[in-house]
Amino acid sequence: MNSDQIKKGVEKAPHRSLLYALGLTKNDLNKPIIGIAHASNDIIPGHKHLNELCEFVKKGVSSAGGIPLAFSTIGICDGIAMGHIGMKYSLPSRDLIADSIESVVRAYQFDGLVLIPNCDKIVPGMLMAALRLNLPTIIISGGPMLAGNYQGKKIDLHDMFEAVGLIKANKISLEELEELEKSACPGYGSCAGMFTANSMNCITEALGISLPGNGTIPAVFSERRRLATESGEIIVELVNKNIKISDIISKESFENALTLDMALGCSTNTALHLPAIAHEAGIDFNLDVINEVSERTPHLCSLTPAGINHIEDLYFAGGIPAVMKELSKNDLLHLECLTVTGKTLKETIDSVKYVNHDVIRPIQNPYHKDGGIAVLKGNIAPQGAVVKQIAVADEMLIHKGPAKVFKKEEEAIKAIFEGKIKEGDVIVILYEGPKGGPGMREMLAATSALAGMGLDKSVALITDGRFSGATRGAAIGHVSPEAAAGGPIGIVRDGDIICINIPEKTLNLEISSEELEERITKFHPTNPIVDGYLGRYSKMVQPSDKGAFLM
Repeated sequence: MNSDQIKKGVEKAPHRSLLYALGLTKNDLNKPIIGIAHASNDIIPGHKHLNELCEFVKKGVSSAGGIPLAFSTIGICDGIAMGHIGMKYSLPSRDLIADSIESVVRAYQFDGLVLIPNCDKIVPGMLMAALRLNLPTIIISGGPMLAGNYQGKKIDLHDMFEAVGLIKANKISLEELEELEKSACPGYGSCAGMFTANSMNCITEALGISLPGNGTIPAVFSERRRLATESGEIIVELVNKNIKISDIISKESFENALTLDMALGCSTNTALHLPAIAHEAGIDFNLDVINEVSERTPHLCSLTPAGINHIEDLYFAGGIPAVMKELSKNDLLHLECLTVTGKTLKETIDSVKYVNHDVIRPIQNPYHKDGGIAVLKGNIAPQGAVVKQIAVADEMLIHKGPAKVFKKEEEAIKAIFEGKIKEGDVIVILYEGPKGGPGMREMLAATSALAGMGLDKSVALITDGRFSGATRGAAIGHVSPEAAAGGPIGIVRDGDIICINIPEKTLNLEISSEELEERITKFHPTNPIVDGYLGRYSKMVQPSDKGAFLM
């Protein structure tokens, strides 16, 4: 066992002395030591209860004959960090999380690893660490929040961001706003739509590294606690059988994850996280794969913010196994892939007894014939840009309009609220990429402002930054190369005509190649002057099309 490095032999007497100080017994030292990495804290609603969940994991580990030793890592709530300098730290925190878990696990030589994340960057950060470490590993997330209810209508956090636009447009009162904000988030859990956190938690089921239900069982349900206990039991079994995460995650399981992503209509942030996770796994992954998978995968679930249902509805409809069962009918999954249950993916979906086709469309009758995400390329995005195509109004799938250029998100939001953005415009926000932000902020405040002002079906937004999973509308992000790296998005000027064609997967500036080349030659990008972690991040981060991980 790995843990023999800290507990076996005469030379390890000092180490054993410290382990005895924890209350462990001599007999305990003959058992596998399971590290439990959790991200519990008091500021993230999706993480407030993770300490409690950790206790159920410990119970499962102990009952199966292992020694559970828990440790914590950081977490940032994108919703609370949104719209100010805090959002610059959200994506960079993913690498801090990965590094911190790697450091602790290497230092203590655990035999197996249980990961307890929930929200946006914590799930991929933990996965990146697990793949570096290559131990027997299982994920048990904190689970989704239940939807809120306002005057008989289900609501969630994205309704609150859009409510800001509504009040700016004098469409609701301050009293209504207060009632909405007290109703939207009724308790613990990751926000109730198919935003980034729930996207990543659902994807873990397709990757095979979590138990069925991990992505959809609500945070407040006792079933979530039972799943935690069972996860604790299974990790000991994985250790005893020496089934490592590299035995489960493969090129084929990645394709399964991406296929599920397209069927669910997941957040565009998965186009950042999957490449970063694949890099740690040594698996080739580029943005072109997204279009390949999207073109063969129908969109089966209408989930907020782009649709009508919430994660709790998907749970009651049969959950992720039911979605994968539909996908298997068109041979879209690699069913031979191993999962942490010790069974194949085929055995998992064969056990599905119920599918609610009002929530999970039959594969012969999808919401859209293509999947949720599209990658666009063109003369201002030669390495790609990402859009949640199922969240775009039909009339905006093909759009041509004049550019309104801004050098940061706040300037664009101010212009929206001051009525300076007109129907047909294309907002371009520069210097918000991984390097130039730095940190690649989400633009939910900007896209929600457009929606609240009634412009989401007539105005497009393009940026080298990114968008929240709660975004809807013609919001095209991740433009690469970014402006700070000298990318051609940086040479766009006010009034330039931008042509968007999502069905054709193109994004172009309507100027001659000669003028484009001349502008690029004269372009001198602005680089951020920042210190501390963001300064190091800006210097070391890779482009967004590669996953924006640190080298």
